[in-house]
Amino acid sequence: MTSIESITLEVADPTAADRFYTTAFGLGTQLRLRASEAPTTGFRGFTLSLTVSQPSTVNSLVDAALDAGATSLKPVSKSLWGYGGVVQAPDGTIWKVATSAKKDTGPATREFDEMVLLLGVADVTASKRFYVDRGLAVARSFGSKYVEFAAGSGPVKLALYKRRALAKDAGVPADGSGSHRLVLSGDAGAFTDPDGFAWEAASLTGTP
Repeated sequence: MTSIESITLEVADPTAADRFYTTAFGLGTQLRLRASEAPTTGFRGFTLSLTVSQPSTVNSLVDAALDAGATSLKPVSKSLWGYGGVVQAPDGTIWKVATSAKKDTGPATREFDEMVLLLGVADVTASKRFYVDRGLAVARSFGSKYVEFAAGSGPVKLALYKRRALAKDAGVPADGSGSHRLVLSGDAGAFTDPDGFAWEAASLTGTP
């Protein structure tokens, strides 16, 4: 089964970005960084989500991100589905930290249970078909609105969402152009999906 082996963020300053992600989220092999000055404006068409076990851990990670230089897009708050907040890293990447739990069951930690890459796409049904044809297995699907693929052996789960709905969830305008500043690595080979997101063979991705 095809899975994401790693994701690479293309950033202007990899050293500064590495310092941020280590300090804010304690990320290691799940995330790689690569220097790039590719033009990009507005919403880049994707978000990254960290799913955690309880509200106090949401607070812990969001506070650490803000202290490390992130900008708040949606302050941490309760909702019908749980508790979470959205921040934008100094390199421009949008991160959501959330839990479905309504109450704490233990001390706050800095650990997350799952990392999810949400791609904002023009046609969820067409993009779902594209990825299924390349070996990804559907874990959950809600018609033409949302699709989540099984993570397999990889550390990152892939999901598809309507671009405008994803931007709204992140708290930013949907308009944007230029590079996504994102490269996915997996065992399905090199290709570009219908919305311009690039994949490369896992062996071609540089070391963290």
